[in-house]
Order: sequence, then structure tokens, then C-alpha cells
Amino acid sequence: MEGTMKVAVMKGIRNMQIEERQIPTPKEDEVLVKIEYVGVCGSDLHFFEAGRIGNWIVNDDLVLGHESGGTIVEVGSKVDNLKVGDRVALEPGVGCGKCEMCKKGLYNLCPEMDFMAVPGQRDGVFLEYYAHPAKMCFKLPDNVDTMEGGLMEPLSVGLHAVNLSGAKMGQSAVVLGCGCIGLVTIMSLKAAGVDEIYAVDVIEKRLNKAKEVGAMEIINGRDVDAVEYIQTKTNGGADLVFETAGTEFTTLQTGKMVGKGGSVTLVGMTPNAEITYDIGSLSAQEAVLHTVFRYRNLYPMAIKLVSQGKIPLKSIVSHVFDFKDIIEGVDYNIDNKADVIKAVIKM
Repeated sequence: MEGTMKVAVMKGIRNMQIEERQIPTPKEDEVLVKIEYVGVCGSDLHFFEAGRIGNWIVNDDLVLGHESGGTIVEVGSKVDNLKVGDRVALEPGVGCGKCEMCKKGLYNLCPEMDFMAVPGQRDGVFLEYYAHPAKMCFKLPDNVDTMEGGLMEPLSVGLHAVNLSGAKMGQSAVVLGCGCIGLVTIMSLKAAGVDEIYAVDVIEKRLNKAKEVGAMEIINGRDVDAVEYIQTKTNGGADLVFETAGTEFTTLQTGKMVGKGGSVTLVGMTPNAEITYDIGSLSAQEAVLHTVFRYRNLYPMAIKLVSQGKIPLKSIVSHVFDFKDIIEGVDYNIDNKADVIKAVIKM
């Protein structure tokens, strides 16, 4: 496919410009996708606002966006599992396929990981057409649209966290933070058969959404001592505790909220890598501490759960911005964090 396309390029901190670039030609194992929806992730905002996340520093032009769905318009010569017209969700990380981690199926831990919208890896999808390996594009059934396709990415994080935690029916769970990742964690817990879910946040709009998608009880941490409340309600601590807010304060609370033999799963990333943690409380309960790095092998499951109606994925979207308004949309996201639950760019 020949011609040019519009691309939103990050030029520096809080500086984004629309450029014209050539539409890429897919390699033999790739497909060319007309991008239709892209979710705006916290990492996109962080790169845009701060110019870095941990050791990843934006030194050159970078196209942000890694949560996308669209329709295939061209296929490479060796692609036989997808065809023109298929609607797909694009999984943004491409492992090398050769290292020990990839061979074990733990490709999210591949040392050569090539992930969208990460400096030094690959550009993201705030653009009109994207060439991507066919093996990382997943066909959507007729009852799942491409907006939901884009949201399979954050959903996979929630599913991965719940899988790692060993969640079982009948257990109690606490989710700290009710932004996008907190909400997909709640929905994943519900899909796993966990009904006793306590959601904690300080923003009322997010708490109300948490209740809507499956939390049994919502707790505003500004008004209530969440630790004391959880300990009382769950007879000493919950079976499962998930930290999705990525703050030092909530991370420290997790060890005091978990019950005997329970598990704490850290999903959010704190701004500082080294923080104080209450190992004593954790040890007294002989609780397990899990950490999460993205997800693996979960797009098919995520798509199936949404298709079956088990996960009301679209309900977390609070704002949709047209691509022509992407700069204002990303700025709005940064300046109105309490108002935005999940923003999506419509291409």
C-alpha cells in the first residue's frame, strides 16, 4: 500500500507534533493494520510528562501508544493465519523467540524484548497504519470490536496478576487503586470466581466505576483507615491483595492487609525503585509476595472472556478523543487525572 499517513510524534516533554510519514510495507511475516483505536496508558503519559520511566529515557523522537486494535489491509507473503479484512488486537511486545525465556514461554522477560512506544525499541501506534508481526496479531470475533481490541492490552495485565496470585473461588481480595489496571484486575477476579472484592481509592468517580464492574465494597482511603477496615471485614486480612496504584503509601499497606497464608501481588510500579516495606507483617502471615511485569500468552484468553460477556471491558472507557485532537486529548489526560478513568484515541 503506497502513500503517506499521519503520525503523532513526541518531540520532547509535553511536545507532540503531527507529521506525515510513508505507510510502511509489511515484511513477509507481518501484516499491515489500519489502526482504529488506541488506548492511552499511564506509561504514555509518564513518558510525555517526565521524559522517562526508570531507566528508559526519551532522547529521540518517539511515537507513543501501545494499546491498539484495527483492521488488516495487507498481509506479508508468508502469513497464512490472517487475511485482509480481519479485525485484530495487536500485542505490543515482540520477543526474540530464541532465548531461554522465549523458549520457556516467558517471553515478557525476553532480554531482547522489542516493545511498542519504548525508547530504543519500537515506535508506538499513535498513527494511521502499522506493520506488525502476524504472530502478535489476534483475530477478534464478530461480537468484539476494535476498541475492545485495543483494551486487551491492559486487560492482559489484570489477568496476569490474578493468575500469578493463584486466585480461587470463595477467596477474599483487596484491590488498591481503581484506575484502569485496578478495574481490569477487579473484572479478572470476578471472571475467576472471586466475589468478595474490596476496592480502595481516594477518587470517588473511580470507586463508583469499581462498584459497577464488580467490587463488593468500595472504600475511600481518605475517609476510612483502609487497613483497619480490611482487617475487621476479613477477620485479620484478605486472601489476596493487589497493589495497582503504584504509590509507596499503598504498597506499604499491602503487608498489613494480607491474611494468613495469603498473597500480595504488586502490579503498579512505584516512582522510586527502592522503598520501605513491612516484611515483618508479611512474614507473620507467611504470605507470598508476587511481582508483575506486563503479561504473557494471555491475548487469546482475554479476547475469549470479552466475547463471552464475562468482562465488560468497554465500560471502563470514560473519554474518547479523535486522532485530530490527540495533542489536546493527551494533555487533558495529564491535567485531569481525577476525571479520566480510561481515555481512548479514535483514529
